[in-house]
Amino acid sequence: MTRPPDPKSLAEQLRKPRRGLPPVNEWDPPFCGDLDLRIARDGSWHYLGSPIGRQALVRLFATVLRRDADGAFYLVTPVEKVRIRVDDAPFLAVAVEVEGDAEQRRLTFVTNVGDRVTADAAHPLRVELHADGSPAPYVRVRDRLDALIARSVYFELAELGCARAAADGMEFGVWSCGCFFALGRLDDDDSV
Repeated sequence: MTRPPDPKSLAEQLRKPRRGLPPVNEWDPPFCGDLDLRIARDGSWHYLGSPIGRQALVRLFATVLRRDADGAFYLVTPVEKVRIRVDDAPFLAVAVEVEGDAEQRRLTFVTNVGDRVTADAAHPLRVELHADGSPAPYVRVRDRLDALIARSVYFELAELGCARAAADGMEFGVWSCGCFFALGRLDDDDSV
């Protein structure tokens, strides 16, 4: 039987100073079990059902977060890999910085853990629809990790949007780094 992962041990392993993000996709440590750590849809992190109040610890854990091909989320160090739960996306885009206009516009998102990512071909925006028809917008942060775009930020994007013809009608979206990202479709009554 494998011992349950120790979050203090994991935190100690992660404290070593590094430049940039660690190469978690290159590490292949043994799976050590599930850790009772959950990332809620609002971007808050919870351990054993209680919110983690130390933002520095959350940021530290976020640097070693990985989503594998199986769709599960893991915290990974060179010596262990533990599975955690994520309610929606692991990050929340809480702000957008806008430079330029129209097709030359550059949209840089800031996440709740301090990541900065510019929407482009490698970091696309996408919108999924919930069962009730409400939009759920995302931006790719890195590898298979996305940030849910906060409602206020989504409204900012809608203010920047424009319509363009698509093969099957009109779509509404935004430009960033020369890429057009559809936020929705325009039907006959011009609603998104």
